[in-house]
Amino acid sequence: MKTSECKELLDAIEEIEKEKGISKEYLLESLEASLVTAYKKNYDSADNVKVSINDKTGQIKVFAVKTVVEAVVDSKLEISLEEARKISKKAEVGETIDVEIIPKDFGRIAAQTGKQVIIQKIREAEREFVFAEFNNRKGEILSGIIQKVDDNIVVVDLGKLEGIMPLKEQVPTEHYKVNDKIKAYVVDVTRGIKGNPQVIISRSHPDFVRKLFEFEIPEIYEGVIEIKSVSRDAGSRSKVAVYSPNENIDPVGSCVGQKGLRIQNIITELNGEKIDVIEWNEDPAIYISAALLPAKVLAVDIKEGKTAQVIVPDDQLSLAIGKAGQNARLAAKLTGWEKIDIKSESQFRKILEEMQEEDSKNEETDEVEE
Repeated sequence: MKTSECKELLDAIEEIEKEKGISKEYLLESLEASLVTAYKKNYDSADNVKVSINDKTGQIKVFAVKTVVEAVVDSKLEISLEEARKISKKAEVGETIDVEIIPKDFGRIAAQTGKQVIIQKIREAEREFVFAEFNNRKGEILSGIIQKVDDNIVVVDLGKLEGIMPLKEQVPTEHYKVNDKIKAYVVDVTRGIKGNPQVIISRSHPDFVRKLFEFEIPEIYEGVIEIKSVSRDAGSRSKVAVYSPNENIDPVGSCVGQKGLRIQNIITELNGEKIDVIEWNEDPAIYISAALLPAKVLAVDIKEGKTAQVIVPDDQLSLAIGKAGQNARLAAKLTGWEKIDIKSESQFRKILEEMQEEDSKNEETDEVEE
């Protein structure tokens, strides 16, 4: 390459270092490696080629790394001691020495390769920057515009990247349309084809509800109120357990807001999904009772193996269980209990009567045997 071209290349590399934050050393090393590959491809060279770029002038030199020998057998790989000492007076047999090569028309190849390497490294650096930026935003809610909708995925324009919402992260009751504005929760950031960052987003994740609460309720964002647990049947119902160590604060009332204004904003974002806000309690019986809202509970019997038996008024049984067992299932998820067995007052009374009859029979049998 001409001196002016070398200087232009070096200036371009230094400018990229300033603007893109890609180190000059890294770019020069990448360019040297690419020039070695280009030289081998264009000049049918052996594997002992080395390229060096002067970091002050940008001057590019090509060398053949040869072994110093007494008698040369392969001139591509070896150099005689006599010739080697013309390059370095300290050369000795058995050592290697760099022999400069001046290939014809290599300047054009170097210029083309330099441009390709710089473009490639800029793209790689930008991908890394975007990946790091979005990776740091995992667990956040982002807004975007729907770009594409098909049977399995929804693609959302998030600005610098597209967000992918797979079928399992969609809400069954929602209908997504191209050009609609949408909010979604960042579940994960992965590397897709060719290392391109890929953002996985969700509207069905329980933490989407958790983050909406943080956004709408300042006391949660500030840490005055804590969300202990969230269980969700996306599109239908969510249960959120809240707690405040400050006895003067009503955590449920603060979340619901005056006339339900705060919670209504969240329900609107969730397209009408019902939300039960309940107060967390360290006493499992009280906590389970609250988790079964909107049903009223008469008694909770805590049993071994994370199971509980709950007694409700007769007219509250279907409400406590919920459609297809939804209310009981969400309450169990919310509280972390494996099973919540719900009985009506009449059912429980009948069970007690049957147990008493069984005990009486056993007592009579014992008396006969005696």
